[in-house]
Amino acid sequence: MVAKSKASKVTEDSIISMYMDYVLEHESVPKSIYKFCKQNKLSEADFYRFFGSVESLQKEIWNKFYTNTEALILKNEAYNNFSNKDKMLTFFYTFFEMLTLNRSYVLFALKEHNSPLKNLGQLKGLRKHVKSFAAELINDANANKNLKITKYNPQVFSEGAWLQFLFLLKFWMDDTSPGFEKTDVAIEKSIHTVFDIFDNTPLENILDFGKFLYKETFA
Repeated sequence: MVAKSKASKVTEDSIISMYMDYVLEHESVPKSIYKFCKQNKLSEADFYRFFGSVESLQKEIWNKFYTNTEALILKNEAYNNFSNKDKMLTFFYTFFEMLTLNRSYVLFALKEHNSPLKNLGQLKGLRKHVKSFAAELINDANANKNLKITKYNPQVFSEGAWLQFLFLLKFWMDDTSPGFEKTDVAIEKSIHTVFDIFDNTPLENILDFGKFLYKETFA
């Protein structure tokens, strides 16, 4: 029987930290919640207070990457006065710095299964966050446009932002340059390109381009 843990010391973040340490030390996910809790002197009741399964915990880790990134960028008082392009650049730079701090775990998580699509399943919550962030940028831009024909489609832009993120994620995973400087260059160039495309290219072509990048990256 697993000893009861002190609930006051158990938090969502502490369980996430235990899990990330566990998979890196064992190079595998826990075979059961029971074994995971036993090794960490954690009661199953405390685990289930925060997570219904290992899968839900895995998804929450990616949500935390996003919310922690958002908290960091909002600490910059000048952020709200940035252009949409600079806001997007700031988000991607900060997010990938967050991933770099947790690179060993991220690489494990995204290579756990042979199927790339199965590995990407844990990013469902993150996908909603990234698309919402991108859509908000476009809605802000549209508020300053009087003619409907000149307004961007938030749904198309947000989907494009997600496809761009996946492309950059794969690029970062394969990047072996010092300090991942090539990823920084890729972020800058891709953000500038995407905004230029949106200003000058039909929306259908943008989605076709995004799908091409996704296919080339994860197929």
